[in-house]
Amino acid sequence: PILDEVVHALNDHPFMEIQINGHTDNQGNESTNRKLSKERAKAVYDYLLSQGVINPMTYKGFGPTQPIAPNDTDENKAKNQRVEFVIIKP
Repeated sequence: PILDEVVHALNDHPFMEIQINGHTDNQGNESTNRKLSKERAKAVYDYLLSQGVINPMTYKGFGPTQPIAPNDTDENKAKNQRVEFVIIKP
């Protein structure tokens, strides 16, 4: 449902350029987490394309390097396993 809202917002603003950023918690090794975060971002990218989004888009994986919460509980680790949208050009 959230991604469908993103689809509608992007379709309403077809010239808006975005970057899709994938993130992970700090479990596992750095290389694996970077790959996982990139795959997470690409999955969102692919979904948006499959829904007809034509906006300029890129995706990138950051692994565990940009946590939004300490990785000290399962709840906080779940917060760090995320995808973010960054508007590059409105």
